[in-house]
Amino acid sequence: MTNQQRLSPFLKGMLLLGLLFLYIPIVSLIVYSFNDSKLVTVWGGFSTKWYASLFQNEQIISAVELSVQIALASATAAVTLGTIAGFVLARFKRFPGSSLFAGMMTAPMVMPEVITGLSMLLLFISMQQLIGVPAERGFFTIWVGHTTLCMAYVSVVVRSRLLEIDQSLEDAAMDLGARPLKIFFVITLPLVAQAIASGFLLSVTLSLDDLVMTAFLSGPGSTTLPQVIFSKVRLGLNPEINALASITVLVVGVLVIVANYLMLNSQRKRERALAAAMRESSAG
Repeated sequence: MTNQQRLSPFLKGMLLLGLLFLYIPIVSLIVYSFNDSKLVTVWGGFSTKWYASLFQNEQIISAVELSVQIALASATAAVTLGTIAGFVLARFKRFPGSSLFAGMMTAPMVMPEVITGLSMLLLFISMQQLIGVPAERGFFTIWVGHTTLCMAYVSVVVRSRLLEIDQSLEDAAMDLGARPLKIFFVITLPLVAQAIASGFLLSVTLSLDDLVMTAFLSGPGSTTLPQVIFSKVRLGLNPEINALASITVLVVGVLVIVANYLMLNSQRKRERALAAAMRESSAG
């Protein structure tokens, strides 16, 4: 107990230093987004003109719209395919080619994105020469690449959740005559809903953040937000980027808080329902 009391202040101090190291740059970025000076490191007074300038920048606005559309489409496809793959890996542990299937599902997570992006670029070029599809690189090719990457993360998250679930619930439903499809939608899917929601949010984040793979798969007229930011930063820091980053931090923070609230509220409802069912069974 004495050793724990001695280490506790040290660990708290290290935690505080770690949090400051992570969040001071973000706070600094938000503060300087209200800087009147064009020099992002020199304070010239309070101003919101860079936010007004940001919303008048058609290049950034179009890049944001494209990135959000790709992120939502990729996350939807990744959640659908990743949930199916995670279910197969968790419930059908041994089947012909199971090791190969598991390896292929996790490969995009460990393979460098430059290799994945280059291989998919060569694939699309070959397909275009053979069958004429895709006609050009753009939304579709980026969507396929992001879906491939995000699907691997979703499958891991869903598989981990399925392995924690008591399979006797599904077995009991099957004994009562329920069809496998009904068991999946009525019992299994609600139990893994939080994992699916987490996978969706993770997929949106990965898609919005991806730069390397997008650089290989994008074409003229399909520039995403990370590409715009990277190109602008290479030419010099711009206060509009600080304003854009501040808005991104605000939106992400609100979404995370809302998602956590909904998940905790759903968990509390399930716990209350389970406690009520146990009381009824005990009374009976």
